[in-house]
Amino acid sequence: MARGGSSTPESPDERLVSAEAVEFSAFTKKRPESFEQFVGQPQTVSNLQVMLQAARKRGAALEHVLFAGPPGLGKTTLAHIIAHEMGVGLTSTTGPLLERPGDLLAILTALGERQVLFIDEIHRLNRAVEETLYSAMEQFKVDVIIGKGPGARTIPLNLSPFTLVGATTRSGLLTAPLRDRFGALFHLSFYAPEELAEIIRRKAREHGIGIAEDSLQSIAAKSRGTPRIALRLFKRVWDFAVVASEEVISKQLAEESLARLGIGDEGLDEMDRRILKLILKNFDGGPVGISTIAAVLNEERDTIEDVYEPFLMKAGFLEKTPRGRCATQKTYEYFKLPYAPREMPHGPEAPLFGEEQ
Repeated sequence: MARGGSSTPESPDERLVSAEAVEFSAFTKKRPESFEQFVGQPQTVSNLQVMLQAARKRGAALEHVLFAGPPGLGKTTLAHIIAHEMGVGLTSTTGPLLERPGDLLAILTALGERQVLFIDEIHRLNRAVEETLYSAMEQFKVDVIIGKGPGARTIPLNLSPFTLVGATTRSGLLTAPLRDRFGALFHLSFYAPEELAEIIRRKAREHGIGIAEDSLQSIAAKSRGTPRIALRLFKRVWDFAVVASEEVISKQLAEESLARLGIGDEGLDEMDRRILKLILKNFDGGPVGISTIAAVLNEERDTIEDVYEPFLMKAGFLEKTPRGRCATQKTYEYFKLPYAPREMPHGPEAPLFGEEQ
């Protein structure tokens, strides 16, 4: 396979290393149905199993559960597993879709005994909808207002005991009253390369795809600790293998395929490298203000902060200081450049390049 040039996605949502959900085929639609099939998050899984066993023995609904963490780590999958393990149905929606209390009431009144209601991006609930949810979670009832004006009256409506499973990528945006009504809060962590390799191995076995062990490790190492990204990269590598008529995905084929897609070591893509090179070459490693970075790259500031920076900081390539963004020693080593620590002056001085907020 000839090594070709990398392609740069047109928008952040189209990035191969984006953890946002993208439905591209039946390849990733089949989710694990039990904890035995689920890979990773051992502490969360262990605690959930205890809670489920206790709920089944009591014959009661499971306590309300909140999953927090970056996208692509398995929050939705765990919600489906909870419903499957409890032997009940699951109703799924998202916070932005519930615009009015009536939207929530329609869902709540249709829930059966001990059924699971899954609300993704629950931190984006409308405030009036959220307040309606309080009594539903605590007392399994809601107050319905009949009529208007002086003749209006409130009728309590009883609900079947249910389990609310909430998922959020921004736990800091949750209000305290809502967060406190959950019986358990689990923070999902990024996956180890060995866990990602096992996820890819199982998906390959499921579809009858031959793949060498070192190929699994190579793809896993570039997946940013996120199963969704690992499966997306594996699917793209499989595409190259099919076109090349290769029956087994070798390490060489996997690495050349990812290189053609612009995915480098540690999962950095073209935009990641542009940001780091900009700080290194244009601003001598920083500090440089986020507004300046956005202006030079012709990108929105919010896009840089919300889409690109989190992984670069988590992976140790970028440091966020009061004076601006700085490239770390790891960044210099990645680009094979000599590293000379910059002396950071003390005090309220402005950033060297660009205004930092």
